[in-house]
Amino acid sequence: MKDVKQHKLILEYFKKNPNRDISHPEIVDWVTAEYKKLTGTVFRDPDRAIRKLSQVGILIKIGKGIYRYEQTHVKNRKLEDFTPAQKKEIMDRDGYKCVICGRGLKDGVELQVDHIKPKDLGGKAVIENGQTLCSQHNFQKKNLKQTETGKKMFIRLYELAKKEKNKELLNFSTQILEVYERNNINGHIDWKR
Repeated sequence: MKDVKQHKLILEYFKKNPNRDISHPEIVDWVTAEYKKLTGTVFRDPDRAIRKLSQVGILIKIGKGIYRYEQTHVKNRKLEDFTPAQKKEIMDRDGYKCVICGRGLKDGVELQVDHIKPKDLGGKAVIENGQTLCSQHNFQKKNLKQTETGKKMFIRLYELAKKEKNKELLNFSTQILEVYERNNINGHIDWKR
């Protein structure tokens, strides 16, 4: 069995296909098959390795699930993490509760300090860009922009209100989603009335 670095295998494919937008399925299909052929084992999480190459500035994220490699644009970015003092200040400000669900340490919930604007999109480690999230909501947010996370949350709320025939909640979530539409924000996230 060969010792193959997963991120190097992904980068090999992008370097063989420079200056071309490559979709997620294309790279994942190739890299999982190639890794299996070289090592005899399964490549467990190619998504994470692709994302990491984008975060450090080696790949350019063109859109959701689409990446590009351009030799002239390769750059190493230092991703900013919050210091322990900043984390404490942000949690103090947020009352040691998740800003989405309101649960906190007293509820036995693990809390994390999250970048509102993600680090790999240029988000700085400053107090104003921090928020307290429970581990569940931080995981759900992933690397989406805050507005994408919000829109998805209101779509789920809309669907729930529709199912429960809750007119007040349905009206509220509809109004919020219409604001997204009027301002042409996150049009790639479908909302079906």
